[in-house]
Amino acid sequence: MSAPVFIEQQLQALKSLLATPKSVVITTHYKPDGDALGSTLGLKSVLESLGHRVTAVLPSEFPMFLSWMSGADQCVDFMQDPQKARSVLKNAELLFCLDFNDPSRVEKMEGDLLQTNCTTVLIDHHLDPKPGFVHLQFSYPSVASTCELLVHLLLSMEMDGHLNRESAEALYCGIMTDTGSFRFNSVTAATHRVVARLMEEGVRNDDIHAAIYDTSSVWRMRFLGYTLHEKMQVLEEYKTVIFTASQADMQAFHHASGDLEGIVNYGLAIRGMQVAVFFSERDGLVKISFRSKGVFSVKEIAEKHFEGGGHRNAAGGRSSLSLEKTVEKFIALLPEYNPASNQI
Repeated sequence: MSAPVFIEQQLQALKSLLATPKSVVITTHYKPDGDALGSTLGLKSVLESLGHRVTAVLPSEFPMFLSWMSGADQCVDFMQDPQKARSVLKNAELLFCLDFNDPSRVEKMEGDLLQTNCTTVLIDHHLDPKPGFVHLQFSYPSVASTCELLVHLLLSMEMDGHLNRESAEALYCGIMTDTGSFRFNSVTAATHRVVARLMEEGVRNDDIHAAIYDTSSVWRMRFLGYTLHEKMQVLEEYKTVIFTASQADMQAFHHASGDLEGIVNYGLAIRGMQVAVFFSERDGLVKISFRSKGVFSVKEIAEKHFEGGGHRNAAGGRSSLSLEKTVEKFIALLPEYNPASNQI
């Protein structure tokens, strides 16, 4: 499959914005994952090589297993230092919004994001971007990750010469994590061509995989075992697996940011299962991660019933109900959507 086809007028507009050094801010969604932080730090490195003054402002902390990326220690955390984050946003001449397409995805930083007076550029691969909150939009849901989309943009603008090993590693991380180590059906031939270009900069795929997946704490592994044994519910009639994690569960296992990452995928490893859902109590709400196989769209359920959205096979949502009531609400929806039919 071919790379995304960009609108020439938009490419020229972006080139024009980058033609002279500016004070640039890059931000991404709340609780950044590999694609969010990888695209942020990868773009930061490229823009700095072009002479721009770049600050990454994050709506919250990121998981420890992503801290190895170059520039991660320089990010401004809005939750930890809102005064500095607001000052940086206020003085920005150019703002990049990466890996999200609705300002609500930055949570408590939304008001400050919308009050910026600078030119705003969106680069994202999620469906149904909210209209009107950016000036220049590169939205391509057919691309597997925002990191891949960024590399396509750099190639199209003949700026990939500004890649180096550090930026390539960050971008590779985002592609690898958002494609489930290249096993999801979002992966195309164009994805692998982008990866090949990044590896030309010295990326070691084995090192990055180890940095992401071989750094769990003992408590995280114990929590995983507890969740799989005690907190997994298999609804065979609906080909659905449910996991739950209460605040008490997480406290008992010394929960750290990122410890829930990937657990939901274990549900789809069970033979015959089509849908997996993880419900966890966090920040006074129940956060929900949806995953599915084939044509069944968890995005529809997330959008319509749980204030969320995402992709067809990977989505997120939230609920202000209790953990128990939220799970009950989801189970009550299953007869209507019936994942066992594998169609929606």
